[in-house]
Amino acid sequence: MIRKTVFLLLVSLCLMTKTFAGELQIIDKPILWSAVREQLIREYAITHYNLDRIDIIPQAIVVHWTASSTWESAYNHFYQEARADGTLNVASHFLVSRDGKIFRLTPETALNRHIIGYNWCAIGIENVGGVNGVEDLTDAQLEANVELIKYLHKKYTTISYVFGHYQQDAARSSGLYIENIPDYRSEKIDPGRIFMTVLKSRLQDEGLKFYDK
Repeated sequence: MIRKTVFLLLVSLCLMTKTFAGELQIIDKPILWSAVREQLIREYAITHYNLDRIDIIPQAIVVHWTASSTWESAYNHFYQEARADGTLNVASHFLVSRDGKIFRLTPETALNRHIIGYNWCAIGIENVGGVNGVEDLTDAQLEANVELIKYLHKKYTTISYVFGHYQQDAARSSGLYIENIPDYRSEKIDPGRIFMTVLKSRLQDEGLKFYDK
């Protein structure tokens, strides 16, 4: 009887980590979050945006790939709060596995470090893949991204833009780009032009703004 009770409790706890939005299933898999991360977020926001805050009002969704082959390795990379230099570690709000499972790593309105210039207003979606720059994201990941973006756009009416990490320069025309540190930038190719082209076509009726370049 005791074993049965414990088993039912464990099942119940597992079910509590899942959120359903229509057909969308999101699995909560939080990375390490404490007062330390919040302080690092605040320091990053002040340094780069002159904003004393740890949260965002979502105005854009940025799609990435991890350049790693498993969701576990990506999750472990994001898990720690600080980088080797003591600054805020990179992380994203969502992580999508090769088979299309969606993991929520942080609160949707947390300020995460995932794209220079837009962290203050952008939700990040990381897709497992892109090792050595190969455009290999899966059909399951495409479907997951389509449904996740629909869910986020419906939930946050402030969201107007969707772009890939490699489109960071084109996205400056949105007026959202802010960066206080001169010459602080990085060249990116994720999540690949093919993936973003198909994603744009699948979401063309959602009232979102995409970029062609």
